[in-house]
Amino acid sequence: MSTAEKRRLRTGLLFISPWIVGVLAFVFYPVIYSFIISLTRYSGMQKPKFVGLTNYVTAFTDPLVRQSTGNTIFYAALAVPIGLVVAIVLALAMNRNVREVGVYRAALYIPSLVPIFALAFIFAVFVNPTYGVINRFIALFGGQNVDLLAEPTSAKLVIVAMAQMSAGNAALIFLAGLRNVPNTLYEAARVDGASRLRQFTSITLPLLSPAILFNLITGVSTGIQVFTEGFVLTNGKGDPDNGTLFYMMYLYKNAFSYANLGFASAMAVLLFLVGMILAVLIYWLSRRFVNYDVSAG
Repeated sequence: MSTAEKRRLRTGLLFISPWIVGVLAFVFYPVIYSFIISLTRYSGMQKPKFVGLTNYVTAFTDPLVRQSTGNTIFYAALAVPIGLVVAIVLALAMNRNVREVGVYRAALYIPSLVPIFALAFIFAVFVNPTYGVINRFIALFGGQNVDLLAEPTSAKLVIVAMAQMSAGNAALIFLAGLRNVPNTLYEAARVDGASRLRQFTSITLPLLSPAILFNLITGVSTGIQVFTEGFVLTNGKGDPDNGTLFYMMYLYKNAFSYANLGFASAMAVLLFLVGMILAVLIYWLSRRFVNYDVSAG
C-alpha cells in the first residue's frame, strides 16, 4: 500500500469513526455482554455465578419458551406476508397519476405515524365486546357480541391486524421502487396486448423484488421481536392462557419481573442467532426471485 493510499485509508476511517464507535458500543458490546451473562445465574443485584450452558438447556425445556415461540411464529407467519401485500397495495394507490395524489399519500401514510402503544389502546376499544366497533358491525347482520381478546387465536389475529397499520413505512419504499420502473416497459407491454394483471406480474413485481427483499428482511426481524402490541393489549400478562405471550414478552418478564437476567440473556442470544439465520436464509433464497438487471430509464 502506497503512502497516498494509507493517507486516504486514515481519512476514510476518520470519517466513519462515529459509526464504528456506535456499532462497537451499541451492537458488539451488548451482544458479547449478553452472551457472557447468559452463562451465569444473575439477578442484577448480586455477583453473577457461572452455570455454563444451564440457561440454554432450560430454554429448550421450558414450556413457556416453546409456547411463546409458537405464538411469535404464528404472528410473524401472518403479519409479514400480509404486511407486504398491504404495503404494495398502498404503494400502488399512492402511485396514481391524479391531481390529489399528495393528499392521498398523506392520508394513507398517517396511520403509520401513530405509536404502537396508542394503536393498541385504539384496537382495545375497537374489539371491546360491549361497545366496540367490530361488535356493532357484527350486530348489523344479526350476530352476537364476541370477545376477540378472550380466545388465544382470535387475540393473536387482532394483533396481526394491528400490525398492518404500520404498513405505510414499507409502502413508501415500494412507492420509490414503482417510481423507478421505466414507463417504456408498460408502453411496450400494452402494445403487445398485455393485460394490467400481466403487466403487474411480469413487470411491476420483478422490478420491485429488491424492495420486497428489503421489506421482507426488516419485516421478519420486526416480527420475531413483537412486543409492544401484546404487552399493552394484555397489560403484560399475555392472556388468554398465554395465547399472546410472545417471545420478547417472556424474555422481558424473566429479565425485569423475575430478575432472571442470565436466562433472559440466553433467550436474547438465541433470538439473535435465529434472526441471523433467517436473514442469511432469505438472502440465499433471494437469488431466485430478486431482479437487479433492469434499472430506471
